[in-house]
Amino acid sequence: MASSGSASWVTLALLLFITLPATANGDELSASYYEKMCPNVQHVVAKDVEPNASLTGYTVIDDIKSALEHDYPATVSCADVIALASRDTVALLGGPTWSVPLGRKDSRFAADPESTKKGLPSPHDNLGELLTMFSRLNLDARDMTALSGAHTIGMANCMHYSDRVYGTDRDEEINPSFAQTMQQTCQGPSGKAPFDVQTPMRFDNAYYRNLIARRGLLTSDQTLYGDGGLHDNLVEMYSADGEAFARDFAKAMVKMGNVPPPMGMPVEVRLKCSPANY
Repeated sequence: MASSGSASWVTLALLLFITLPATANGDELSASYYEKMCPNVQHVVAKDVEPNASLTGYTVIDDIKSALEHDYPATVSCADVIALASRDTVALLGGPTWSVPLGRKDSRFAADPESTKKGLPSPHDNLGELLTMFSRLNLDARDMTALSGAHTIGMANCMHYSDRVYGTDRDEEINPSFAQTMQQTCQGPSGKAPFDVQTPMRFDNAYYRNLIARRGLLTSDQTLYGDGGLHDNLVEMYSADGEAFARDFAKAMVKMGNVPPPMGMPVEVRLKCSPANY
C-alpha cells in the first residue's frame, strides 16, 4: 500500500491503527462522541476534504487539525480526524459512506519508523505476507481483499512497481502491453503511475477487473488473484458487483477502526498530528 495522492487515505488509516490507539481509555467508540464537546467536527472535516481530495493525505490532515484546534483546542484526536477524512474522501470520489465510531486518542509516543514500516504492507508483499500482516489487526481475508480495493484511486511511485513491470519472463504475471505502458512512466525515481488507468480518480470496482486482466500495478495487488483460492472468488465477485465491494469495504474500514490498542499505552489528544505533545 505504498501510494501518493488520494489513495494515501486508506494507507493513513492503516497507519493510524498501528501507531495510535483506537479507544478512549477503555470507553466504547461512538459516532456521537463529540456531540457536546465539538458538535461541528464532521462539518469541519468535510469542508477541508472536499476541495483537497486529490492532495496528499498528510497535507489535508494538518489543515483539518489546525482548523479544529482553532475552534476546539485539544479536543479532537488526530486518530479521529484521519478516520473521518478517509471516509469523506472515499465518498467524495464516488465510493461508499459509513458511520465512523469516534473517541480515539493519540499515542503519547512518536512512532518508531522501523516498527511502523514493519506494520504496513509492502508493495512487494506476496499473499501469505499480506494475510499475516492483516491478521495481526484481526482482519481476515475478506477484509484484506476489500481494503486493497482502495487502490482503485491514487498513484504509486516508480520505485514500488519497477520490479514488476520490467523483465522478460513475466507474461503469466503481468499483461505485456500493460507492462510496456507502465515502463514509460518509470523513466526515473520520480516517475508515477495511477493504480487504475481507466478511472484513476473514481472510487469504483475497476481495480478488481484490472487484477483479472493481469493489470495490477503492484506485486501486492496482483498477488490477490491467480492462485485459484478464496481470494480469486472475492476478486471475481467484486469485479462483477460494485455494491458488494462498497459494502464490504465500508464494513472493513469500521472493523479496522475498532482495533484495540496495546494495554496500558499512554494516550493524549495531539495538538499537531506529526509530533507527540512533548
